[in-house]
Amino acid sequence: MKVLIVSDTHGNHKNLDKILELAGDIDMFIHLGDVEGGEEYLDAVIECEKHIVRGNNDFFSDLPREEEFNIGKYRAFVTHGHSYYVSLDPEYIREEGKARCADIVMFGHTHKPYFEEKEEMVLLNPGSVSYPRQEGRKGSYVIMELDGEEKPKFKQFYLD
Repeated sequence: MKVLIVSDTHGNHKNLDKILELAGDIDMFIHLGDVEGGEEYLDAVIECEKHIVRGNNDFFSDLPREEEFNIGKYRAFVTHGHSYYVSLDPEYIREEGKARCADIVMFGHTHKPYFEEKEEMVLLNPGSVSYPRQEGRKGSYVIMELDGEEKPKFKQFYLD
C-alpha cells in the first residue's frame, strides 16, 4: 500500500500536481489541512481513498477537524495540529496520539518537515507543499509504504 501525505497547499495546486505526477499510483491520499478551498480540486484529480482535514486557514470549510482511521493494521490520527500547539512543541499532540491509541500521528501547520519514532508511535509532519519554512525552502511531502506485515516505511521528499 502506498500513501501520499501532504499539507498546507493553501489553494496553490502547481506543486501538488508535480507531486502527484512524481508519486505515481497511490492507494491513499492524506491532506493535513489548509487546503483553502481546494477540496473540489482534490476530489477531481485524486481517485483513491482520501482523508482531508481542516486547517486554521480553512474558514467556512465542512472538512473534519481531525480523523482517526486504519492504514492496514496501524491506527492513524490526523489533524492540522494548530489546536495542539505543534508550533511550540510536539508534546501535546504526542500525548493526544497516546490517548487515542494511535500508531501514527500526522499533522501539518508548521510548514516544516518533522519525523520522530518514539515509544512505538510515529509522529510526522510532511512540511508544506506550497509555502515551506525549513532551510532551503523546498516544497515537501511524505510517502508511506506498507508491505504485508512489515512496519511502515516513511520517506521524505523535496521538490526542486
